[in-house]
Amino acid sequence: MTRLSTNERTIAVTALKHAAPYVRMYKGKVFVLKAGGEAFATPEATRRFVEQIGILHQVGIRVVLVHGGGPQSTALAEQLKIQANFVDGRRVTDAEALKVMTMVLNGQINTEIVAICRAAGVPAVGVSGVDAGLIQASRRPPVRRSEGGETIDYGYVGDIKAVDTTVLENLLDDHLVPIVSPLSADSDGTLLNINADTVAAALAGGLKAEKLILATGAPGILETLADPRSLISYVDTAGLQRLRNDGKLSGGMLPKVAAIEKAIAAGVPRVHVISYSLPDSLLLEVFTNEGTGTLVVADTKALSAAEQQT
Repeated sequence: MTRLSTNERTIAVTALKHAAPYVRMYKGKVFVLKAGGEAFATPEATRRFVEQIGILHQVGIRVVLVHGGGPQSTALAEQLKIQANFVDGRRVTDAEALKVMTMVLNGQINTEIVAICRAAGVPAVGVSGVDAGLIQASRRPPVRRSEGGETIDYGYVGDIKAVDTTVLENLLDDHLVPIVSPLSADSDGTLLNINADTVAAALAGGLKAEKLILATGAPGILETLADPRSLISYVDTAGLQRLRNDGKLSGGMLPKVAAIEKAIAAGVPRVHVISYSLPDSLLLEVFTNEGTGTLVVADTKALSAAEQQT
């Protein structure tokens, strides 16, 4: 056993003392985490993220992970000479693209995450929105954009009609960690691709989660695009609307903000946007008052004085 120096012991004990109140507060509560495919680009990156999930699980937090797979799907599509198309940060999914998404989300990423969970001692089970009617969806009809009046057909993209979280609740009751792929199907069994942020928000609402945590490539929500120094520590839904109106939200952040608003409207009290690339960002966000990213609530007036000092 490696002996710690006096300074290292002091730091370790201090960290435990600071984390203890949060452990008591969140033990038995449900956290829904969502991470895009970028967070699982390498086995090492996946392992670092899974190790943090393992700590949450070990202290009694009931964790559900929803994963994306955008970069991996785009890379495979390029290899197969299939063009990837996006509108307002959302992927257009034709029949060929749907095959790619199915191979990547269910066949590659979900299985790889579960395998690394096994190596890390995290008792994980892979599921998708198709399993046990978890996500009930319908194919999105063509949408007319406000800008220019263009009509967009998103293809085999689903809109969530309802969720039945029974399968997740059973897994959580058995002390397992569900790893959820965002694919689902309509009532006729046609597979549909659903934005992972949207899935995570719906599941967080259905599970009455204490927190929804979105792990992204950005450090959080930024006041100024492309300037990580302009990180917003906390904001409410009215503030998100102002940012949207001012044109400070674009691309992939738009569906994330829509998901945040849906989760809060469904009763999720705290939504966090953090960076998956910052070391231990998940643990720092959960177990310290300062956190690392952006905290979103229904109304910032309800935040404690300590939360408003971050």
